[in-house]
Amino acid sequence: MRVLFAPATVAACVFLLVSGCALGPDYQRPDTATPDSFRTAASDTADRTQPPSLADIHWQDMIGDPILIDYVSEALANSWDIKVAAARVLQAEAGLRATNSRFLPTIFAGGDYISQRTSENGPGGVSVDQDYGDLYVGMSTYEIDLWGRIRRASEASRARLLATEAAQDAVRQALVVDVTSTYLQLLELDQTLAIAQRTRESRLISLELTVAREEGGVTSLQDVAQARILVAEVEAAIADTQRRIEQTENAFSILLGRNPGPVARGQPLSAQPLRADLPAGLPSSLLERRPDIQIAEQQLVAANADIGAAKAAFFPQLSLTGVYGSQSTSLDNLLSSGSENWQFGPSLTLPIFTGGLLSANLEFAKARYEESVALYKQSVQGAFRDVSDSLIANQRLREVHARLEDQAEANRLAAELAQVRYEGGVTNYLEVLYSEQQLFAAELSLSQAQSDVLLSVIQLYRALGGGWQMAEAQ
Repeated sequence: MRVLFAPATVAACVFLLVSGCALGPDYQRPDTATPDSFRTAASDTADRTQPPSLADIHWQDMIGDPILIDYVSEALANSWDIKVAAARVLQAEAGLRATNSRFLPTIFAGGDYISQRTSENGPGGVSVDQDYGDLYVGMSTYEIDLWGRIRRASEASRARLLATEAAQDAVRQALVVDVTSTYLQLLELDQTLAIAQRTRESRLISLELTVAREEGGVTSLQDVAQARILVAEVEAAIADTQRRIEQTENAFSILLGRNPGPVARGQPLSAQPLRADLPAGLPSSLLERRPDIQIAEQQLVAANADIGAAKAAFFPQLSLTGVYGSQSTSLDNLLSSGSENWQFGPSLTLPIFTGGLLSANLEFAKARYEESVALYKQSVQGAFRDVSDSLIANQRLREVHARLEDQAEANRLAAELAQVRYEGGVTNYLEVLYSEQQLFAAELSLSQAQSDVLLSVIQLYRALGGGWQMAEAQ
């Protein structure tokens, strides 16, 4: 387009652009059935709806262990998932800029020089040498956004950018939770190994005593065999636990962006200072805090805007083209006033017959919007369940931990009494064997329950929408 704009023309174009209406519905958040409070365990009588929420604290304050904080920071800096999410945000930002560029005309400039000679044996019979040049500044076809098609496209593109940013938050949140959970699992395995090693030392002493008693004719070879069973059992458990520790260290190293290798530990499992003293907060706050709900809502916003763009395609499209320049057969006169030429003109197009394409596009946009509404409501409802499940798990696991503490203490006493009874000749070694096996299993269950309580706090923190807020500063 080659154009020389008069002030009146520019003013008219701006008026049309500003006064144009945007077709399609403006976005409104769908109504969702938000409960007044989260469902908790029946035995939980605490008021968990008061602010502040557990999710409002930063992950650094949530964790507390300096070694683990450093590991999370390292993962946020080095994780490939984080880098992929960041690249997707950059792509979405570029897509929004590309969409918004349609609000402005595209100006271009060019020029050419042509030298030609016609054949003397041609139709004219005369050979002619001719040179001419051309310089111009132009504007490509520029659509006046009368019906809001470009505005709706920009709205959709912006929503997709926000959805991508929320997805990046979700990746950060997942990484914080995964690193913390894997670290706690590693500490639980360390504690399991310590229990097994302590048990092995005790059983080796018992084996030595049993062998000595058999050599003295006090007991039988059957008792020695049973004592050896206890030692072999715990040694197998030690080997298996060491395998699990080394494999978990490898998985943890990958989360940090490292090659597989050993991992230094901080505070033991029993001393982990996880925050669990804050309430869950109001259910309605989940809509603003959880990245997955934000993703679903922004996808809904984009689908709503697509309906407007599809409707605008039914209406006439007004566009402007133009070019301004100069042309001359003599380069000396190329910039003179007599060589000036320009061209300007609006164009109006109206779709008459498209074979049902426009109607199909509109129906597709409406159907995708309905799908997005369903997915959004499903995300919200799933979030409420997620929090409720996490609250129930945390409360019940604490109760389980308390009962297992009592059980382990009872098994410890039973094992001590069985050993005393055996040494006094009151009972055989089968009672000792049974008591030792029960005690070992009880101590392992107690360690697992302690880990489960801490992991339930992390899962509750994630379910409430915490874990990503401070990651942006890393």
